[in-house]
Amino acid sequence: MSTIATTADTPASRTPQGIAAIILGMLLFVFQDAMMKSLLGAFPVWPLLLVRAVVCSLVMVPLILYLGPPHRILTPLWPLHLARAVLFAFGFSLYYAAFPFMTLAAVSTIFFAAPLITAVFASVFLKEHIGIHRISALVLGFVGVIIAMKPGAGSFQWASVLPLICACSYATSQMLARRIGHRETAMVAGAYTIILAGLLVLPLGWTLNALFDIGAQAAHLRWSWEAFTYGTLPWLFLLGAVGMVAWTLLSRAYQIADVGAVAPFEYAYLPLAAALGYLAFDEVPAWNTLVGMALIIVSGIYIAYREVVNARHSIMPTVEASFAPGNPGVVPEGHEADPPPERQ
Repeated sequence: MSTIATTADTPASRTPQGIAAIILGMLLFVFQDAMMKSLLGAFPVWPLLLVRAVVCSLVMVPLILYLGPPHRILTPLWPLHLARAVLFAFGFSLYYAAFPFMTLAAVSTIFFAAPLITAVFASVFLKEHIGIHRISALVLGFVGVIIAMKPGAGSFQWASVLPLICACSYATSQMLARRIGHRETAMVAGAYTIILAGLLVLPLGWTLNALFDIGAQAAHLRWSWEAFTYGTLPWLFLLGAVGMVAWTLLSRAYQIADVGAVAPFEYAYLPLAAALGYLAFDEVPAWNTLVGMALIIVSGIYIAYREVVNARHSIMPTVEASFAPGNPGVVPEGHEADPPPERQ
């Protein structure tokens, strides 16, 4: 889901390309998460996140140097990038830590509270005023999150709190993205977030293992590098490459098409995650997961619709940020960071 921004008019003929790019990007993000879930049987989460950062650095850093301004390696905004990376590393360590305990559909459904939380944070911290329409949609979305988590039931899993914490962490990072605004390109913001987060998970994982005795049930959180061999490197590289291609597709979608037209298609992630979870892991989503998923999708798409309606009357646009799991967030070039007028 995305916080909608007004953008320059784009040719209508490119909108189908943007929609195709974002759906393909969602499919690749789901495939990336399925690979993570599968690899967590043999690898701890820490080196997997590091591998993604290494692949990103091998691709993005030379590309930034080659393209030159407005892209830049040295930036005065590095404190904001570092803060986003800390939130990204912490949040997605928890997100992937939940994978062995929950279905892919359940984890991703709870995570998609992130755009709802971001809207609330924007209202509280950025003083963005929201009207009854968006408030109603937010309430509906949070009801969906509660149903998906199923608190108070005998089947409630404490692991379901992990993707919710990740959603809060990610929403906070998107507030920082608004502070970055038009002063940084999407490529630089994404590269800084992924690379720094990949490095930060190493002290995070080491500290966790130093402070706590990691049991067999949480073996994917252990500090171990024994599974790494030359034969596993292609699979690990593929994991990082899939995530990079997915992020590039999302960035491209928002560059060539109207934001309001493509943003709702990010919710394609949820049914795709449910389908791939069933095909790859024989995971049948529980009824509460499906109901929660439906309410979150309806809520998110309606909020996107209201954003488009109100964006037509906005003088200053807001920063748009993508909410695909594992995505560092798309910060379109040329967008301002100022809050919009009151929204309904």
